[in-house]
Amino acid sequence: MAIASGLLRTKSVEQSIRDTDDPDAKLRKDLTARDLTIFGVAVVIGAGIFTLTARTAGHVAGPSVSLAFVFAAIACGLTALCYAEFASTVPVAGSAYTYAYATFGEIIAWIIGWDLILEFALAVSVVAKGWSQYLGAVLGTDAPILTIGSIHFDWGAVAIIAAVGVLLATGTKLSSRVSAIAVAIKLGVIALVLVVGATYFKASNLSPYIPPAQESEKAEGLRQSLFAFLTGSGGTSFGWFGLLSAASLVFFAFVGFDVVATTAEETRNPQRDMPRGLFGSLAIVTVLYVAVSLVLTGMVSYTQLQGENATLATAFAIHGATWVKNIIAIGALAGLSTVVMVMYLGQTRVLFAMARDGLLPRSLAHTGSKGTPVRLTVIVGVVCALLAGFVDFGTLEEMVNIGTLVAFVMVSIGVPILRRTRPDLPRGFRVPFVPVLPIVAALACLWLMVNLSIETWLRFVVWMALGIIIYFAYSRHHSVLGRKRDLDDPVVTPVR
Repeated sequence: MAIASGLLRTKSVEQSIRDTDDPDAKLRKDLTARDLTIFGVAVVIGAGIFTLTARTAGHVAGPSVSLAFVFAAIACGLTALCYAEFASTVPVAGSAYTYAYATFGEIIAWIIGWDLILEFALAVSVVAKGWSQYLGAVLGTDAPILTIGSIHFDWGAVAIIAAVGVLLATGTKLSSRVSAIAVAIKLGVIALVLVVGATYFKASNLSPYIPPAQESEKAEGLRQSLFAFLTGSGGTSFGWFGLLSAASLVFFAFVGFDVVATTAEETRNPQRDMPRGLFGSLAIVTVLYVAVSLVLTGMVSYTQLQGENATLATAFAIHGATWVKNIIAIGALAGLSTVVMVMYLGQTRVLFAMARDGLLPRSLAHTGSKGTPVRLTVIVGVVCALLAGFVDFGTLEEMVNIGTLVAFVMVSIGVPILRRTRPDLPRGFRVPFVPVLPIVAALACLWLMVNLSIETWLRFVVWMALGIIIYFAYSRHHSVLGRKRDLDDPVVTPVR
């Protein structure tokens, strides 16, 4: 019983907030609702708007891809409601990790933190490699890769990670200003694409809006989804099932908005600004995704987007406007730059929160004169640069999705639990219709998870098992909360 009690010990919201005043581990409060909205748009709008939309329209949903984005935005919005309540109630770095510590207990918090480490580290590395490929397109060459014997080094990916690391170490406010410039560039590119694309728009291309259902190629072995394995069902393209499948696919275009919640501790007025930043960014990106998908499927028939490498540029090439391709590449570069930056920021803030709690070495939670965790920023940069520079990820990209969805589920479930256990807490924002909406949000995320491949699930289980080993070998014995409650060791080692 004592062991179980230790594993499930919770950290009070009041203690979490008090820890933010530690002068050696204190983050600077510089961010406003505008900054948070910029971060949200920065991390969600990446290259996916130029590629995912075309592929989904051509292979899965047809013109109804625009409706699929609406469905996905609703599911994402339900989760955003839960994040907004937590972020306004517990304005502390760490996002889902911190929320889990206050509701489920230490072992669950560690698992969520370990899960977020996977999500952010892979996201930074994968997106950096995508940035490098677009840099090659702009330069008119292949991706910037240096080959030495049998070793391939992606110096373009390493360069963007290094540049972003320097910015984040300098200060979060400066990072926000740079993000604002990059966001302005990519929004300008999207606006140009919409204006030019509208000149080729034909309403007849939107009919039928939901094309007749077709059998799609069935994945086999470990590549098939967990749902297909459990039910023995095949895949369906187009029709209503295709539309629902498309919603599952394009949901991942919204992944990353939760990173906004990791900056709650650096927000001047988190109770007011955090909900505004979350909902504002989600509303903006939803409008952009729907607008681009409508223009795209109005420019050409969805059947003309069924090539393996179909993108938004494909539609312009069909009309002879090949010059738009370079503009799209520039927009993708700007978009991916900000995605790398905000995911990198999220990674350092989650690790910072875990280190401050003693679950990782507390020395990593030290903040410099600029109020940023420089040590962690450097370590994360080195690890992600090595991954991006030398590793070919392939299907590992799905690991980002499963890591995100696990966090979404736990945050959604946590809202009604904290409402019951701590009804007295002041909440800057409250999710309506609790517990119904949080439960619906959790179920929506679980549905998306079972649509991921068995291969992804197996890799995730292995990563979680490694995390459990580390927790029992190190974290459980160095937990600040545990040591404070241990009468034999009342002194907590300060951050240095």
